[in-house]
Amino acid sequence: QVQLVESGGGSVQPGGSLRLSCAASGSFSNIYVMGWYRQAPGKQRELVAAISVGGNTNYADSVKGRFTISRENAKNTAYLQMNSLKPEDTAVYYCNTGRVDWRTGNYWGQGTQVTVSS
Repeated sequence: QVQLVESGGGSVQPGGSLRLSCAASGSFSNIYVMGWYRQAPGKQRELVAAISVGGNTNYADSVKGRFTISRENAKNTAYLQMNSLKPEDTAVYYCNTGRVDWRTGNYWGQGTQVTVSS
């Protein structure tokens, strides 16, 4: 089993920034892709960004140019730097892993709330 623990969510005004962290443990392999998904009330969970062990990245069009995903392989940790936040970014953000390709992995974190509001 893989355990994922997210941190860094919170409330921020439009235009603000937040940084999310996801620490993996257990049976995690650092060759896994690590990704961030989000789910807003009444909407389906969607991919926000993902990163491979080599640093290749994949972003949703809605966050390109505003969000940056990164990882520290030695710490089994992924980050999501979110800048220029908009109210429509409000959601619960989940860390995901478990595969070496870009498909959604089997392991999820507990989620962290991000609220963007004035």
